[in-house]
Amino acid sequence: MDQDLARTLGELEQKIGELERALTSIAAGQQPEPPAPAAAEPAAPRAPVTHAHTPGRIVDEAVEPAHVAPIGWQPAGPPDAPAAPAPPPAAIESASPAELSPGPAELLLFRERLERAGRDLARDYDELLGRLSYPAVNATPGKTISFARGAPSLDIVDVEGLREAAGRAFENDPAGTTAYGTAVGYPRLRTWIAEHHGVEPERVLVTNGSMQADAFLFEHLVAPGDHVIVERPSYDRTLLSLRGRGAQLHAIELEPDGIDTHALGHLLGEGLISPKLAHIIPNFQNPAGYTISLEKRRELLRLAAQHDFVIFEDDPYVALRFSGESVPTMLSMDSERVVYASSFSKTVCPGIRVGYLVGPSALIADIARIATNTYISPNMVSQSIVYEFCASGALERSIQTVKSALAERARTLGDALRRELPEAEFVAPQGGYFMWVTLPQGTEVHALYSAAAERGVSFVRGTDFLLDGGENTLRLAYSGVTPEEIDEGVARLAGAYRSL
Repeated sequence: MDQDLARTLGELEQKIGELERALTSIAAGQQPEPPAPAAAEPAAPRAPVTHAHTPGRIVDEAVEPAHVAPIGWQPAGPPDAPAAPAPPPAAIESASPAELSPGPAELLLFRERLERAGRDLARDYDELLGRLSYPAVNATPGKTISFARGAPSLDIVDVEGLREAAGRAFENDPAGTTAYGTAVGYPRLRTWIAEHHGVEPERVLVTNGSMQADAFLFEHLVAPGDHVIVERPSYDRTLLSLRGRGAQLHAIELEPDGIDTHALGHLLGEGLISPKLAHIIPNFQNPAGYTISLEKRRELLRLAAQHDFVIFEDDPYVALRFSGESVPTMLSMDSERVVYASSFSKTVCPGIRVGYLVGPSALIADIARIATNTYISPNMVSQSIVYEFCASGALERSIQTVKSALAERARTLGDALRRELPEAEFVAPQGGYFMWVTLPQGTEVHALYSAAAERGVSFVRGTDFLLDGGENTLRLAYSGVTPEEIDEGVARLAGAYRSL
């Protein structure tokens, strides 16, 4: 197949050269030379090759007799006009050279079609070479299997429980559910969150998702030029938000038991920076899936007190532990030094868009003023529904359903990687949505991303979560795929890796 394509491309290049010479002659007012005669030996018939991105396209359509007549053709008429009959051979033989020659417009159109076919053939040629070097598990898959999005699949969302909670919200508190409300959030949910964390309601602000909570906190605390500690890797949108505010970011390596506190202590001990904030995702970190140990949590608090910075404990996955022992939040260990954020997107559903902040009452009051100026109040309908969902006990039932599914999916992903891609290095998570995968040095994750997309599987490149480096890393989210999809998806990913 590749030799046939190469030969065809050569023939097309020769034809284009002939046409260019003919056009030059016409422009100079000369009679163009007739094209070189075809080889005496007829070419063997060749099955048409179709391109993956244009179903049914015949790559040599530019020279297909049904569309382009031989020398002596007539200009095309209107689309609905009947086709002109082909002239008999005798008429062609007796025709004068001027009658046999096409006009400039026809030649330009023909050249354009030939060039387009040549470009398409080149793409087909490259694609076929890739398939010949290592056949894909499924070269033309149907549905794309996505390891990219950190969201639960619909089968583990309690839709019926949410429907019932919505009914109760409008029945039990129609005025509060439908009103503007206040910037601090729906009062009943605010109180429920405060009780859950053992703090006063004045220390809680309920927001439209935890990203809104992050944005409010950064607006209040971080000014251009301020130093901020982040994990390496860290959530890409947090990095973008902080960079957008002009912060100077210092990425500290993440280890399987959390941020490298020794390296952080060394950096702070040099006295070259005085950070305003340290952003930490303590449980089942996005993107790595790691959890910071109790010892490192204590050391972080000690460093924060010594160097006078705030710890932002960004904790949306805390309830999704499916193995191992739970670790106390840093908020519970120091409620004045820590500002805590979490979300109901992971435990109820992403579309509900409800998150919250917990922190010192003075800081929460300051951020409430920012919230008032931003949107008057957050979404009262969503927050009222979440309150009813939580108060009824549906939240705990939902968490159990989600954790059970996540445990099976994480186990399936680990088994599939060991079987299909033994070169991959990873740490099996004890909860959450994500697994961080490191491939051998020299792997180009951008090339892998493209090769995987061709095979119908997607992931997020590790470079998206890093300020630099990570060209051989990627994040796999297992929350939105079934065990069967995980097995097939990893097989496709392995095929893409071996095609590089």
